[in-house]
Amino acid sequence: MCQPGWRQARTAAQQPRDLVPLRPVRDRIDRDFAEPLNIEALARRIERAMAHLRRGELSVTEVCFAVGCSSLGTFSTRFIELVGVPPSAYRDQVAHAPSGIPPCVAKQVARPI
Repeated sequence: MCQPGWRQARTAAQQPRDLVPLRPVRDRIDRDFAEPLNIEALARRIERAMAHLRRGELSVTEVCFAVGCSSLGTFSTRFIELVGVPPSAYRDQVAHAPSGIPPCVAKQVARPI
């Protein structure tokens, strides 16, 4: 795991490289922006967001865009509706969760209802 303050230690040259994995997501957003978003797709986005937040590698804003949401406010509102807590609170809760729980069990327990 990274040390506290690791984000501040990044140089400007590293940041564009960090965005490379997000390019396919951005392409899909651009391609499908006019398509309606159904409940199943929204639930899958929230599940993916929860997985990103459990890993702790991305900020809430980065998770929002990584799962295909274009508005942080809407993402947070939908996350709260489905999970019951804001994304940042969820990330903090899972960061303090007991270690040693297999990921498959953690995923089942943390899955939105």
